[in-house]
Amino acid sequence: MKRLLRKIRETGRVAEPPPQRHEGVPPANVRELGGSVQVRHVDAGSCNGCEVEIASAFGPVYDAERYGVRLVASPRHADALLVTGPVTRNMQVALRRTYEAVPEPKVVVALGDCARNCGAFAGAYGVVGAVGDVVPVDAEVPGCPPEPEAIVATLRALSGR
Repeated sequence: MKRLLRKIRETGRVAEPPPQRHEGVPPANVRELGGSVQVRHVDAGSCNGCEVEIASAFGPVYDAERYGVRLVASPRHADALLVTGPVTRNMQVALRRTYEAVPEPKVVVALGDCARNCGAFAGAYGVVGAVGDVVPVDAEVPGCPPEPEAIVATLRALSGR
């Protein structure tokens, strides 16, 4: 027991290095809403890889909420839609109705390669197309899945912080 305590005292605190910050230029195609931004996430038919990264972006390490961005449960309370996955036949009408329920001014962010251009699901029977084929898209976040840093950078551009 004494050896263990001695080893702990000699080693000190050990932690992994903090994640690198991408303080670069925010995406040019993002319209800034300013202030706090309420975001409604819509899964239009993804494999859930992007959802894991969204959870990371709002988790304690990246903490997108410190920039004034919050996830909300209703599109009527949202300023922006965060859409993941290619739009499937079953989600086409639901996505369009969700888009229409968001009050003006509204922003749509296509998150991930599948939302941008159908990615690995291109040409599949149940896929209608990319998000931009169903609703107008204001910003895109590339990646399969996109990194949490890229998600937070795009959301920061929306809030202007």
